[in-house]
Parts: sequence; structure tokens; C-alpha cells
Amino acid sequence: MDKKKLREEYDRLFAKNPAGANTWLLLQELKDEKGQVLTNEKQLAKLLGIRFPDGLDKYSFEDPENE
Repeated sequence: MDKKKLREEYDRLFAKNPAGANTWLLLQELKDEKGQVLTNEKQLAKLLGIRFPDGLDKYSFEDPENE
């Protein structure tokens, strides 16, 4: 995916779910040339914690249906 399409997809995802978009972006950066991400949940959580030391909560929208 070229940089322009990557940015467009990120912006589209961010408008719907900022935390999910940031997780998606991290996965894009971690994938190999075949599109595979070689990690596990624990390692991914650690990487997200490093990137977002204050947590992803401030990037999340509240779901009005679950209030």
C-alpha cells in the first residue's frame, strides 16, 4: 500500500475508531513483505503500551449505545 492510500485508510478508520486506527497502523508497520505480523497478544500489548504510554483511552470514542 502506498503512503497516500495508507494515510487515507488510516484517516477513514480514525474517524470511526481512533484506538483501532492506531492499532491498525502499528500492525501495518510490523507486517512483513507477505503481509504477515509475527507477534502475539502479549508482545502487541507491550508495543502499544510503549507507543501510547498514557493508554489508548484518550483515542477512543464512547459508544452511545453502551452508555
